Amino acid sequence: MQVPVYPDDHFVITIAPLSFDEAYRRCEDEKNGAIVVMSGTVRNQTDGKPVKYLEYQAYEPMAKVVFQQIAHQIRQQWPDTNRVVIHHRVGKLVIGEMSVLIAVGTPHRAEAFAACQFGIDTLKHNAPVWKKEFFADGASEWVQGCVAAQ
Repeated sequence: MQVPVYPDDHFVITIAPLSFDEAYRRCEDEKNGAIVVMSGTVRNQTDGKPVKYLEYQAYEPMAKVVFQQIAHQIRQQWPDTNRVVIHHRVGKLVIGEMSVLIAVGTPHRAEAFAACQFGIDTLKHNAPVWKKEFFADGASEWVQGCVAAQ
């Protein structure tokens, strides 16, 4: 499916650390009354099991297309959206590091919050990005995306 390209949106997959400030700046627009930024970080446990670190992999060309599709879907639901920024990290990430940043700028806060939540939930289901958790006991496992708890 061919989706429109919005020139002020920004999509990145990188091995470098993510910048909250950069994501926010790229989302700024005079028409915004709200910018919501969601950062996903590496936590120190999963289901009570101590995590040492994560490794992320992505199929970058397809992931960027999925990011564009998410931005388009956001604009279909919230037509006044001005900017969408999606940055995702790959490689080895340790506890506390950011793995994903999503920023959405809109005229009003309610739509910015809703669009940002839609963005991360849709990314976790649709983007070709995979994570493997490495546990303190030496075990590891691949993790599938899931919808956030309601």
